[in-house]
Amino acid sequence: MSRPAIVTRTPQNDNGANPPHHPSPPRPPEVVILCGGRGTRLAPDTDVIPKPLVSVGGRPILWHIMEHYARFGFNRFVLCLGYRGEMIRDYFLNYHLHNADFTLHMNEGAPRVVSHAREILDWEITFVDTGMAAQTGSRIARVGQYVTSPYFLCTYGDGVSDINVSDLVDFHREHGRVATVSGVHPPARFGEMILGEGTRVSRFQEKPSIELQPRAGAGYVNGGFFVFDRSIFDYLSTDDACILEREPIERLAADGELCIFQHEGFWQCMDTPKDREMLDAMLQRRAESKSHSDVIRSMAVN
Repeated sequence: MSRPAIVTRTPQNDNGANPPHHPSPPRPPEVVILCGGRGTRLAPDTDVIPKPLVSVGGRPILWHIMEHYARFGFNRFVLCLGYRGEMIRDYFLNYHLHNADFTLHMNEGAPRVVSHAREILDWEITFVDTGMAAQTGSRIARVGQYVTSPYFLCTYGDGVSDINVSDLVDFHREHGRVATVSGVHPPARFGEMILGEGTRVSRFQEKPSIELQPRAGAGYVNGGFFVFDRSIFDYLSTDDACILEREPIERLAADGELCIFQHEGFWQCMDTPKDREMLDAMLQRRAESKSHSDVIRSMAVN
């Protein structure tokens, strides 16, 4: 059965006229989001849906991540799909049906849907099947053909932050090295980055056996929110076993090509049901009275 055609009404000015046309600005670099893992620690939610679609504050966590990037003008996304990736495709293909009022015309042959959406997402999304068993490095390597910019942004599909993405990109372009990783101070179960001179990372150790205490001044951990030059692909492989946080990042650090953007604000991943419940409560408490950006910003002070 064919899918109904969806028509979105064009927003108008208060006087009823269409908004004036302005030339399109230069295209921003792509944002690659890792969406393919199984997320077994978040079961039973992830027994049914992929982790990036798990809802917090009434929206999938993936939507919150993308909305944050888009606020800074980075609205071109490449999603690395894997486990239940078809559900992520369907979520965005049917976005207006699930998130807006609409009128269904059934007397014109093929059904036609007119969406009465109050928000128009100015997002460009490329969906890429990067395999069921692929690790993080191989997923990024497999989307290389869709990355056309000299540098691109990258993050995980399960972590939110109030990070200033514009400052992050400016920092990356100023230091001139291949890779930037955002360093944060979360709970102790994550990997440690050892700083060398200035902001250069001299060693990267994923999930060390000695736990770090989450206090100001303690070691930074990998918070995602990367920026990579295209030469990152020289460090990656399409082999399923290529783990970004192991050999590629460790080599970058050893080569002096990895810098850390030190983020002291809010950051939280969603690894466990407890993480999900905490994020959901924070977002639900504020969603009725604040914009999304205010919600994320205010979470930093709790």
